[in-house]
Amino acid sequence: MKTRNLLAALVAAACTTSAHAQITSINLGGYTLNGSYALDTLNDMGLEASAVTYARDRGSLFFVGDEGLGVVEISRSGQTLGTMAFDWTGTGSSHNDAEGLAYLGNGELVVVDERPQIAYRFTYAKDGTVALNNTPSVAITGSTASVGNVGTEGISVDPRNGQFYTVKQDTPAQLRVSTLNFLVGGGSATTSNLFSGSADLFGLNNLSDVQTLSPIDALIGHSAASNLLILSLDSRKIVEIDSTGTVLSFFDLTALTTQAIEGVTVDELGRIYLVAEDSGTPNSRLFVLTPPAPVPVPAAVWMFGSALVGVAGFVRRRRPHAGA
Repeated sequence: MKTRNLLAALVAAACTTSAHAQITSINLGGYTLNGSYALDTLNDMGLEASAVTYARDRGSLFFVGDEGLGVVEISRSGQTLGTMAFDWTGTGSSHNDAEGLAYLGNGELVVVDERPQIAYRFTYAKDGTVALNNTPSVAITGSTASVGNVGTEGISVDPRNGQFYTVKQDTPAQLRVSTLNFLVGGGSATTSNLFSGSADLFGLNNLSDVQTLSPIDALIGHSAASNLLILSLDSRKIVEIDSTGTVLSFFDLTALTTQAIEGVTVDELGRIYLVAEDSGTPNSRLFVLTPPAPVPVPAAVWMFGSALVGVAGFVRRRRPHAGA
């Protein structure tokens, strides 16, 4: 009975220790390229890929090009599944510069026009057309004045609380968090600059996209779920930062392609998806990075196993000899 109680105590201790072992980083340095796929041109809608987002409830990806022609749904290996055209009539947009994209669930997407920094929310309908001027929208900064070609480059939503993270490209580079209230004709936004600075914010030359890590299942309950990925086209790098802005890990994109990588997203398994403009090549491209192999047996489990061996030896030593 005493031995049984000791084993139960050891199991409880091991489980408690393991449960409290925090994951603080996804370790971008351990990621590897798993796939590279040419994207269909689709009468130019598939060119100039500038943003990508993962739709968990569909098991697919959506991307847009910065020509603003529409949104494309693709498989996780780049096959076209459908398209939806954008109609910018009445929006007042000067360049139709779609540079940020986020998936909200149930077919709803948010696309951002870079220069006036306006976000439009719409429901995807394959082979359809969305009149953006008639959809719920909001000015992320409260102003629709054009900031030029250095505006909002990326947007990502945290599914835990519905907050939106956005990055402004440059002059100054900014990482912002917002509560966005979408309304037809223009809603309201509460936006805070988390970090704002010169061209070397987070050690990057500019900011091209942002992605929350909370959608990764393995990070639920861990501090790394609050980390963000920041992509820089000019620096050709992805960095992982925590809530203090500290860079925890990075992935150098230089060896992947000479094309301009402008969009990043993740799925529930921690795989990273990147889209690159055609950049003088025939096609935009999708790149898939896979996370490092699972960490070896946790120390708590190792300690538990060692303790079991010790207990087993103790029991054998105390077992009465036959005939005693």
